[in-house]
Amino acid sequence: MRLSKKSGIASLAAAALLLLAGCTTTGMGGGEIIQKGQPDKPVLFSWKSTDGGITGTMTATLPTATFQGPFLQITQQTQSDAMAPMWGGGWPVGWSDWSYWGYGGMAGMGGMGLGMTPGFDSVQFATVYSGKVIANLKSPQGGLMRCRLHMLKPQQGMSGGGTGECQIQGGASIQANF
Repeated sequence: MRLSKKSGIASLAAAALLLLAGCTTTGMGGGEIIQKGQPDKPVLFSWKSTDGGITGTMTATLPTATFQGPFLQITQQTQSDAMAPMWGGGWPVGWSDWSYWGYGGMAGMGGMGLGMTPGFDSVQFATVYSGKVIANLKSPQGGLMRCRLHMLKPQQGMSGGGTGECQIQGGASIQANF
C-alpha cells in the first residue's frame, strides 16, 4: 500500500507530537510559608519542563494566591541572556538585595546575591555554580515571588529533587522541597 504525501506528513506530525510529549517532565513539591509571629502555612509547588527539567514553568499555590513563571537551572551551557528574565518584575538585577545563597553557594560574598560576583561575568558564574535553579514567579494580582533552589542531582534537572528558599516581595519566606 502506498501512502499519499498528505497522509505521510500527517504521520510525521503525529510522530513528532508523540516525541515531544515523551520529553515533557513534570513534578511536585511542597513547602511552608514562614512569617514571624504567625503559624507556618503550606505551599504546593508544581513544575513542567520540555527539556528534562533544566528550564520550564513553575507554579506555587499558597492559601491566598497562586504564583507562576519561568525557572532555569544554571548549568555550564547557560548564557547570560537566558538569566535576564529572572531579574525582571521589580527585583534588583542579580537579586543583589538577597545575599544568602545557601550551602556551597554564595554565602559570604558580601551581599552580592545571585548576580554578578566580583571577577566573574554571568557565563563564568554559571560555570562555577552549576546545580542551582532560579525562578521568577508572578501572581495574577501582580505579586512577585523569587526562588533559589539547590538540586540534589543536578544532572537530572528538577526531577532529581532539591531544596531551597522562595521570597514573596514585601513579605514572607518559603522553605521549599522538591
